[in-house]
Amino acid sequence: PAMTPPIELHRTDRGRGNDAFVFLHYFAGSARAWDAVIASIAPGRRCIAVDLRGFGDSPAPSTGYAVADSADDVSALVTALGLERYVLVGHSMGGKIAMALAARRPAGLAGLVLVAPCPPTPEPMPEATRAHLLDSYGDLASAVETAHSITVRPLAAAALEQVVADELRTSRFAWDAWLLEGTREDIAAAVTRVDVPTLVVAAGEDPVMHRDMLEREVVERIAGARMAVVPGVGHLVPYEAPTQLAALVEGAW
Repeated sequence: PAMTPPIELHRTDRGRGNDAFVFLHYFAGSARAWDAVIASIAPGRRCIAVDLRGFGDSPAPSTGYAVADSADDVSALVTALGLERYVLVGHSMGGKIAMALAARRPAGLAGLVLVAPCPPTPEPMPEATRAHLLDSYGDLASAVETAHSITVRPLAAAALEQVVADELRTSRFAWDAWLLEGTREDIAAAVTRVDVPTLVVAAGEDPVMHRDMLEREVVERIAGARMAVVPGVGHLVPYEAPTQLAALVEGAW
């Protein structure tokens, strides 16, 4: 359960109106990860991308990194902005947070798009990988290596720079909490309560969130959920295939 009050999240906000897409980024990312996706969505659509707590330019308190805490932050933002109808779009870590919020059946939630989401069950992360990531916090070479290892389509220089910069500005609190606790949280029972149309977007060559794992752990737990596969891409779908992803997101409205 969440123990800390919500914090005000830094965000980008394009467009106007009370209907919106709300985008939640991957672990060690930021709202900027969605820039190319949002640029490919029809200009009339309101698009809000947040920096989750401890990431990007949002505050980084020393505690409060349970999945429920981040879900509380997003819920508070939706309320503060007066959104009447919205679709949550969550990538990887952001996907697990989006599922946790959707499981509460909040008023106004119209749909869910989960992009290579972390499963609601403990993530199948090898302990050696976890230990390596914990040890490599703030290390430039490791950040570059990670970006290359989880992508299939080569990133443009500016995109690679952004991915690396976002990882390096992630707070230590958020970094350790996700690797030690967030990835291990089991919210599977709650996720069966999700009752909005749900699209799970799998990356065809994702080395982290395999398509069969997403089918078993996510699609099969959410009534009526369907899957779309983006072929030839790795884990960073918003960077590797932004126009394809934008079309899937718009189709989920």
